Amino acid sequence: MSEHVKPRRRYDSTRRQAQAAQTRQDILTAAHQVFLARGYAGATLAAIAQAAGVVVETIYRAFGSKAELFKAVVRAAVAGGAARAAVPAEQRPAIQAVIAETDPRRQFELYAATQPGIHARAGPLLRVLVGAAAADAELAQVWAQLEDERLAGMGRFAKRLADRGVLRPALSVEEARDLLWTLNSMAVHDLLVRQRGWAPERYRDWLAATLARSLLPDP
Repeated sequence: MSEHVKPRRRYDSTRRQAQAAQTRQDILTAAHQVFLARGYAGATLAAIAQAAGVVVETIYRAFGSKAELFKAVVRAAVAGGAARAAVPAEQRPAIQAVIAETDPRRQFELYAATQPGIHARAGPLLRVLVGAAAADAELAQVWAQLEDERLAGMGRFAKRLADRGVLRPALSVEEARDLLWTLNSMAVHDLLVRQRGWAPERYRDWLAATLARSLLPDP
């Protein structure tokens, strides 16, 4: 008498990874809404878990801590979504278009065009972060890390400009990096748009023109 052994079902890792990615995106979406509605201190992980339809332990497994979750929410807002945030910045279509452009003034126009949307998406979260970081050392580290990442990105931008020989004479890569980092900061955006009432389009055009005047040789 022969025995028929039922074959084992193959472990579907692809499906499991897709489910995990969807769960992560659900958590980020829920956390974004709860952080904005309640602020950092008032946004408990229990409230975020309930909004996302998961248990608190799932958030800890995915992000490690509330501060790390907040950082991931900010990164997703900057990128335009959790899926985009998983792709390195230089591989995102808008940044690839900036890198591929050979006219430096047009490069600044393309780059400046991305900034109003980023500030609109991430600005509310970053203001929550700045306000809470003053009393929370872990959040202060999150803010410092995000700014360090932004500075590093501006350094890569400045290095590309320098390698092509288009920077203003005597302007070092480090100085160009610092100008890029300062001029497109949330602080400058908020002074002009939120306090002085500039339209996003006016801010965009000012940023492109100011970057060109500050970093490139006179026409």
